[in-house]
Amino acid sequence: MKALITGASSGMGADMARVLASMGYDLILVARRKNRLDRLKKELDVNVDVISMDLGSSFNCVKLYNDIKDSEIDIVINCAGFGAFGEFNKVNMDKELDMIDLNIKAVHILTKLFLNDFKKKNRGYILNVASSAGFMPGPLMATYYATKAYVLNLTMAINEELRKDNSNVYVGALCPGPVDTEFNKVAKVHFEVKPLDSYDVSKYAIKKMFRKKMIIIPGITMKCAIFLTRLVPRRLLLHVTYNIQKAKRS
Repeated sequence: MKALITGASSGMGADMARVLASMGYDLILVARRKNRLDRLKKELDVNVDVISMDLGSSFNCVKLYNDIKDSEIDIVINCAGFGAFGEFNKVNMDKELDMIDLNIKAVHILTKLFLNDFKKKNRGYILNVASSAGFMPGPLMATYYATKAYVLNLTMAINEELRKDNSNVYVGALCPGPVDTEFNKVAKVHFEVKPLDSYDVSKYAIKKMFRKKMIIIPGITMKCAIFLTRLVPRRLLLHVTYNIQKAKRS
């Protein structure tokens, strides 16, 4: 049994590696920071291959697939991604385009390539890490929210296609709220509410993945909040979201 995890050098990517290793899965861990991956490898009591690669490059995404496609992979977890805070007209455009490349294009490419293999075998799991942000527009983090909406909607559409095809292959989306990771440091925000523990979220996500839950939302608070977004008028939702985002300013 083997799993591929992107964004595995820290946060939920690293913790999902720990959870799967505890279940006996061998791992292929991908991220830019090789020193972090090497440290994590030493911590785990399974076979671990580390690959230092920037998945913001479409070429690298295809290369990664071609390099490991014969490795009998059972699980793909697309966890690599980042966010940026600020008014849309003020956020650096190159940073936003890098975000789109990593948060959207890398997920799209790896999902499509491995899905084709999994469908031929009629088995396999793909978990795409989206966000509670994917359920709504996000003023002051407009691009990040939009990328997660793409991941969420793409994943749900594929899930339905697989269901109609009576396939045993699973594709699902993890949609957490605030989690205690390096995300807030990179995005230059701080959370007003207490974030969930990264390991606990990862353990919950993997449990629900194996139960083939299409949308995985950790925590009752976030479940309730997302349900309420369906009832609140759009303009009011935008107003509330803006104020929540504004309160995150570091």
